Amino acid sequence: MYTPFVISLASGTLKIDSFRHYISQDSHFLKSFAHAFELAEECADDDEAKLAISELRKGVLEELKMHNSFVQEWGIDPGKEGTINSATVKYTDFLLATASGKVEGVKGLGKLATPFERTKVAAYTLGAMTPCMRLYSFLGKELQAVLDPEEDGHPYKKWIDSYSSESFQASALQTEDLLDKLSVSLTGEELDIIEKLYHQAMKLEIEFFLAQPIAQTTLAPLTKGHNPEEDQLVIFSDFDLTCTVVDSSAILAEIAILTAPKSDVVQPETPIARMSSADLRNTWGLLSGQYTEEYEQCIESIMPSAKVEFNYEALCKALEQLSDFERRANSRVIDSGVLKGLNLEDVKRAGERLILQDGCTGFFQKIVKNENLNTNVHVLSYCWCGDLIRSAFSSGGLDALNIHANELIFEESISTGEIVKKVESPMDKAQAFNDILKNYSSERKNLTVYIGDSVGDLLCLLQADIGIVVGSSASLRCVGSQYGVSFVPLFPGLVRKQKESDGESPNWKGLSGILYTVSSWSEIHAFILGW
Repeated sequence: MYTPFVISLASGTLKIDSFRHYISQDSHFLKSFAHAFELAEECADDDEAKLAISELRKGVLEELKMHNSFVQEWGIDPGKEGTINSATVKYTDFLLATASGKVEGVKGLGKLATPFERTKVAAYTLGAMTPCMRLYSFLGKELQAVLDPEEDGHPYKKWIDSYSSESFQASALQTEDLLDKLSVSLTGEELDIIEKLYHQAMKLEIEFFLAQPIAQTTLAPLTKGHNPEEDQLVIFSDFDLTCTVVDSSAILAEIAILTAPKSDVVQPETPIARMSSADLRNTWGLLSGQYTEEYEQCIESIMPSAKVEFNYEALCKALEQLSDFERRANSRVIDSGVLKGLNLEDVKRAGERLILQDGCTGFFQKIVKNENLNTNVHVLSYCWCGDLIRSAFSSGGLDALNIHANELIFEESISTGEIVKKVESPMDKAQAFNDILKNYSSERKNLTVYIGDSVGDLLCLLQADIGIVVGSSASLRCVGSQYGVSFVPLFPGLVRKQKESDGESPNWKGLSGILYTVSSWSEIHAFILGW
């Protein structure tokens, strides 16, 4: 979805020469597909399976007819054989080799003695073809969803309509059903082979789309036009529930409870007296319950009676109340003593074992290791203990990230229960965001991206040139919407912006009142870094 070709195609800005080249490549692709179905049909020993494969092959031949109509409509010379991309050759060679039985551990087609052995090759072939059908079906639906129903002039509507059609969706499902049927009698080892073939086919499919030449400026990937000599990309991210699966405050409380003395065991006197584990659990339960109740009350109190137009200053004023609440809540935690007696090594071990969101570590690793990018990453967090965050990232080799968080005070590796307060509230995050940017040279072109998930991130999300919301926090959307903030799914948002830019360099600018929403870190990775 985030390849330059698909973004341009979806927006209708794709240059006609690029589309012509793609159609010629796809025709080669489809001819190999039809031949692979033919070989699979020969291998299938079940009449019903043979008929199903035959029907799917007819569908591919119909698709080739549609391509011929594109050839006429867009002025491609059908008699002129264009150069075949290496990415096209890689997939077609892989597919036909699979359909010919050239799979590791499988005899050649001429040596397959039993019907079962031949059926196995048919299953492998379908395993190498199904990703293509599912990917095109998926893209057809996604692109159809972003078409403007009021717009008649989209040049590639016919292409989008064909792959989003019910008949093509049915063919994709039929291919998957057939793969399931052909795989019923296979062993676990043979199913592993199909899985590898499936993944290899999808990888080659993505490479096919990436290989399509684009002679125009595109919004994705964001770093495509990045010049490290002149440009600087500054990425900011929240930590709790943006990067992590669980909130760090709960982790720290759990460490405290698990390492606290039992109430019925006499403990030697120490400089830092600790509550028993039972008392700690009760105290923590009361604190977290009080926090949740008062947080909801605070959110309700800052909401305007009716939606207003986007006004950053009004939002700042409202979030000052939330900031006061967060500071009071932190003071209660410190006064309660629940964070007393934590061992620094226990905290670091917990950080190393902390489960991060899928794709989060890989995204930051790619950025840090890319020497062709002039990029800095800053993590802004309410977390009470920066050491926990540093350990979580260092286990993934990410010591280069800049961590801005509160810090637990330790005496001889044992926490006193006190916190050095640095980032407690939305206002503190906004202040830290601005202070960090002041340290970057104004001579460079700075592009800022903020990734967050909660109301605490709202001011930074809006100040950044590009604000990306991960997850689906109800309070964030509720507060943002009431103050005129628009939440736009990232892919449709990029398609719209690509259409508006019409070949010009994109103008990303903070305080637009628009935030982009994603379902996962893989979307962020695809948008910012590409494949």
